Amino acid sequence: MNFRIAFFKQPFEDFFKHQASGGIVLFGATLLAMVLANSPWSETYFHFWELELTIGFDQFGLTQTLHHWINDGLMAVFFFLVGLELKREFMAGELASFRQAMLPIAAAFGGMLVPAVIFYLINPFGPESRGWGIPMATDIAFALGILALLKGKISRSLAIFLTALAIVDDLGAVLVIAIFYSGQLAFVQLAVALGLLLVLVVGNRMGVQSLNFYGLVGVCLWVALLKSGIHGSIAGVLVGAVIPARPRLCHKEFVARTEHYMGRYKEVGEVPGPFHHEERLGALLALEHICHDAMSSLQRMEHQLHHWVIFGVIPIFALANAGLVLRWQDLTTGLTHPVTIGVALGLLVGKPLGILVFSWVSVRSGLCTLPRGTSWLEVLGVGILGGIGFTMSLFISNLAFINISLSNNAKLGIFVSSLLAGVIGFMLLSKVASRKMT
Repeated sequence: MNFRIAFFKQPFEDFFKHQASGGIVLFGATLLAMVLANSPWSETYFHFWELELTIGFDQFGLTQTLHHWINDGLMAVFFFLVGLELKREFMAGELASFRQAMLPIAAAFGGMLVPAVIFYLINPFGPESRGWGIPMATDIAFALGILALLKGKISRSLAIFLTALAIVDDLGAVLVIAIFYSGQLAFVQLAVALGLLLVLVVGNRMGVQSLNFYGLVGVCLWVALLKSGIHGSIAGVLVGAVIPARPRLCHKEFVARTEHYMGRYKEVGEVPGPFHHEERLGALLALEHICHDAMSSLQRMEHQLHHWVIFGVIPIFALANAGLVLRWQDLTTGLTHPVTIGVALGLLVGKPLGILVFSWVSVRSGLCTLPRGTSWLEVLGVGILGGIGFTMSLFISNLAFINISLSNNAKLGIFVSSLLAGVIGFMLLSKVASRKMT
């Protein structure tokens, strides 16, 4: 029984470990960007991201700055992983049943709605009002990184609750980007994108397992969406949602074929030297294919991409976007700007307030229950950690503001509130954990 419990816990433990360590790498990339932006090499740093890169040729090429390639292209890989995680959670994770899903969905909804309202009340008019979506997001890498500092003092169910909440939060952010932060629609390209999406859906329904098929059509879908006026990152979520979730081989077939080829492997005697006999090598290669086919394409891609996204894509995004020039005269003005205040209050006050209130209402109404061994004070702590809105908040701020001054003020609000949310959330949860242990 203990073996079975450990078996099911292992995937989440690995996920938690990677996300937590990814937060450290992300912090390092952010710190490096800030140092470079305020160093003698500041001009070189900003100019580097504006260098143009062309992929393709003649009329069939795309020319964008490095900054755009990272935000529109590389981040599509991040959103692809989000799509995979969402599909897994809704099929077999914390969001698989209505009662399980209700608490993180309600908490995430409150954690998006209240910050947006706070920002809009402070910035109701002008171009500043476009930033209402910035304080809606939660950075799962940083949030889980803070939880990791508590070293097992909090319950695992609370960590799972934060993870599910952040994943639903990502879905909300994707919908907000698609609906409110996309450009003017080009209907011909949009029709092409819908056709390509239909091809992917049909391939899924027909049981196509080739990742090359989904990759090739997915890239075409990304280009079509980019040309249609909808942000190309949405393509990542859509492709992630159609990756097959069922393996080629069921459990029974896997066991039968494995036993067959293991029998063949044992029958063939060992050959002196470092190389296998041809029949033995054939059995090993067959076992390799069987193991490959026993894992769904979705689970395999999610497992393989986690390292690349957490330790590659997100830090590169932070390095390209987190650079903020901090001059004393600009800093004093920026801290009192309505955009800075709206973002900071939205993340630092709106997030925990929305998460706590909407969670309380959903529990009191009988729609769901609190995670086992969790107190309302811990839910508040998780809500405060939800105010760490780094990666997605920076991403939305780039879409919301063309004006560099407004964008810098939004970044300042994100940095200040995320830092305070991390410190306050850690202190609160640490204090609650200490009380439980005494």
